[in-house]
Amino acid sequence: MVMLVNRLIKIFFAVIVALSEGLLISGCSDSKSPETAASYTYEVVKTYPHEPNAFTQGLVFENGFLYESTGLYGSSTLRKVELETGKILRLYNLSAKFFAEGITIYKDKIIQLTFRSNIGFIYNKDSFELLQKFYYPTEGWGITHDGKRLIMSDGTSTLYLWDPETFKRIGRIKVHDNGIPVSGLNELEYIKGQILANVWLTDRIAIIAPQTGQVTGWIYMQGLLSQQELNKPVDVLNGIAYDAAGDRLFVTGKFWPKLYEIKFVPQK
Repeated sequence: MVMLVNRLIKIFFAVIVALSEGLLISGCSDSKSPETAASYTYEVVKTYPHEPNAFTQGLVFENGFLYESTGLYGSSTLRKVELETGKILRLYNLSAKFFAEGITIYKDKIIQLTFRSNIGFIYNKDSFELLQKFYYPTEGWGITHDGKRLIMSDGTSTLYLWDPETFKRIGRIKVHDNGIPVSGLNELEYIKGQILANVWLTDRIAIIAPQTGQVTGWIYMQGLLSQQELNKPVDVLNGIAYDAAGDRLFVTGKFWPKLYEIKFVPQK
């Protein structure tokens, strides 16, 4: 009888332990519910003239001026532009064998990518004097920086991190929307801890968390150009620039006649 009671007690405690372990395992589960990306539209704050022959591949704003990289073989340039008038203040013409792509300003230098030449150029920001060349193994699309690292796109869903002094690759970010890769990442701008990216052949801008690659928001940019402007030879939305001092955001597109200062508006 005593043995039976002892056996029942052992079974009772074994059940209690098993239940407790089950509860602990359940409570410590690291599974997360999918993160839903926020949706935004836009409000136009102001409109500026933009050179309609500019095939915009890169756009930066600094100290009151726009810096723009335009593409196409035989037409690729680096230019400094007056915001209010669209007037070109300084111009550098690339060799016809290069198709210029994205740019960023790091310290006192402009860094410019090329499409399929696997070569980038470094210029003096003020004079546009070509200072240096560097090389990379992928296509070049967009480029920005977070103050410590260069962030570069190649048209895939991967963003590459480079050392800004040596241009060696030091990491990568796989961009996704709840596990689904987001490819076609093009022109980039780093704003307040997040990466904004044009997505090629779309009217969307992705807001990307650099720590995880998760798209935290989508900005839907349809309707910026009028129907009359769309009837002209315009190309896709491409070009994001941020005025950190004035907290202003600018966007434009390839062959677009206008550049827009916009604000994001949450979609209802």
